[in-house]
Amino acid sequence: MDRQVCFALYSASRAFTGLYRPVLEELGLTYPQYLVMLVLWEHESVTVKELGAALRLDSGTLSPLLKRLEARGLLTRHRSFADERSVAVALTEDGADMRAQARCIPDRMVAATGLQIDELEQLKSTLERLTAALDSAAQHQAEDKREGQR
Repeated sequence: MDRQVCFALYSASRAFTGLYRPVLEELGLTYPQYLVMLVLWEHESVTVKELGAALRLDSGTLSPLLKRLEARGLLTRHRSFADERSVAVALTEDGADMRAQARCIPDRMVAATGLQIDELEQLKSTLERLTAALDSAAQHQAEDKREGQR
């Protein structure tokens, strides 16, 4: 196991999520809900499709998250004016106000890692390149599978 990159990533992800848990409980958010709020704090209003793409979540996972956040009064969902087939998600005033309470979270997480900012930026860049390479490999794998079925 000590040579498995995937297990190291899995372990780091679980450790990070565990570190976030008590901090986010203060806001009444889960980690996935926090990610939704981060996107909305950056963009104020997005479609469900855009949100799913940004977070790499399918609608079956995203819909319950949005429903819970909407029930808490943090966001609204409505049909897009530009395209009635599309559902737009927007922050409410309470959702926007929560941003001030959450502003310190990234700094708390950085401090908890014990790593320097440049180390974290390099790690993030490496992980983004890894994600892109894995996405490409998965796409090629799916194409090869389709070709094999013909």
